[in-house]
Amino acid sequence: MFTIEHEFDSTVITLVDEGETPLQEDVVINSFAECVTIEQYDARTDRVNRITLSPEQLRDLAAALDLPEGVYQLREVPEQEQ
Repeated sequence: MFTIEHEFDSTVITLVDEGETPLQEDVVINSFAECVTIEQYDARTDRVNRITLSPEQLRDLAAALDLPEGVYQLREVPEQEQ
């Protein structure tokens, strides 16, 4: 299950684990114009862990989910070559 909320300066997506137990804590994704943050509470340390990705890193992550093992570099294709 997930929720999507549009805030003033970001879009907030919350992923709720509904799988087999033990369940993981919710994952909160904040999408800003300049970056994306991914947060998850860690009960062992009583802290929220945060990862910040640039838009380019997020693009690469999305592409990597559908590619086989290897090393890749995504490049912008000029309009004329498309």
